[in-house]
Amino acid sequence: MKVERLKQAPLFEGLSKKELTSLARLTDDLQLADGTVLCKEGTVGREFFVIVDGTAEITRKGKRVALRGGGDFFGEIALLTDTKRTATVRAASPLRCFVLTRRDFRRLLDESPGVERKVMQALADRLASYTQDEL
Repeated sequence: MKVERLKQAPLFEGLSKKELTSLARLTDDLQLADGTVLCKEGTVGREFFVIVDGTAEITRKGKRVALRGGGDFFGEIALLTDTKRTATVRAASPLRCFVLTRRDFRRLLDESPGVERKVMQALADRLASYTQDEL
């Protein structure tokens, strides 16, 4: 199940099954109570989350901007940079998610240069799509 969920994240969609399996081994499977804060706006993030079951509420400056559910993900930029979180994410129901830390992700990149190239390509594609949306 981890491999399938991780593949849904655009950041990892170009990875092979073997690479995704290596990545999945590094993720923790967490069960969180309703109301648990997963990340807080303005703090430096160090984790990436994939929601398996449940709902998470995303707020900016105290206002709800979105709800996310099973298969959704957030925090991918935190795997690569020390940028501050742009939103707060809180469990809006009991939540099950996979969590990948920056340290573990970087170790995988060091061990598998092919993964790094594919992730960088996915980020470049995502950035290009954002740029196109603004034109």
